[in-house]
Amino acid sequence: MESWIAELINFICEQVPPRTMLSYPFNVRALLALVCISIMCGGVGSLVVGGRMAFFSDALAHCAFAGVAIGILVAIVLRLPREELFDWVVPVMVAFGVTIGILIVFVRERTGQSSDTVIGVFFAGAVGLGAILLKVGSAMIYFPSDEFLFGSLASVSDRDLLVLLGLVVLTLGLLAWMYNGLMLASFNESLARSRRVPIQVYQYLFIVLLAAIVNVCLSAVGALLINALLVVPAATAAILCRNLRQLFRWSVVLCLVTCVAGQVLNWEVRIPTGRNQTARMGEGGTIVVLNVLLYFLAMVLTPWLRARADRAAALAAPSGPRHLA
Repeated sequence: MESWIAELINFICEQVPPRTMLSYPFNVRALLALVCISIMCGGVGSLVVGGRMAFFSDALAHCAFAGVAIGILVAIVLRLPREELFDWVVPVMVAFGVTIGILIVFVRERTGQSSDTVIGVFFAGAVGLGAILLKVGSAMIYFPSDEFLFGSLASVSDRDLLVLLGLVVLTLGLLAWMYNGLMLASFNESLARSRRVPIQVYQYLFIVLLAAIVNVCLSAVGALLINALLVVPAATAAILCRNLRQLFRWSVVLCLVTCVAGQVLNWEVRIPTGRNQTARMGEGGTIVVLNVLLYFLAMVLTPWLRARADRAAALAAPSGPRHLA
């Protein structure tokens, strides 16, 4: 199944001039991965911002620290060869993230405590557990676990792209089914219940989906970027848009634009470091900075643009009937 992706990537590389960004297969894989991640994070991000779950997504990203450690220990216990280590770490990390997400919702409902309190407890526990287990695992086998925390777009494989494509299809299907119900529940839960929206089912499914997206995308873009893509573009879109349909679309568009722009800037711009040497900026940091800049730009310009549009509409509106003397 991976052969058609490899053939597509090679075809794209052959269509562009040599020594340009897209003439290298690893850059094409990174671009395709960013497109998939942008679609998922943009669509889900509008629900994260609308449901005030920014801290929740951040906690899930950092809980992957423990998931990586558990995956390493499982691989060590099973005495797996090093080339199969990655195949075990990612599924264990995803399963751990989904479990943490479900437990957070369950404990919040059972105790009645605020969401940020319950999330903070699980956040601290997962990070502490990860620190202990990763220390033990690192003493037994070397593994670059920082790649799962900070991402490595250059190492995205054809198998990773297949997983991302499958997750995109699953995300779009679930959002088409429950997006309106979740958004209604985030604004008015009583109204949603009166409309017979299965809020609890939707919430658990959304938590599972969010945990899967965070943990699957983590190995490619890292904890820093995944949370930024879930929150900042949707926050920017919330400033620019006047209805929920626009919020969804603009969240996806802003994710795509900043991700592609960040990769291009990282490839084209070199920073002098002395002695005739240069360094790249890094895709992750560049994408995050672009998203934050767009947020502040929208915050400053949107009120002025809306006021100008309202004045133009008022001037263009037909005046009332004239009274004859």
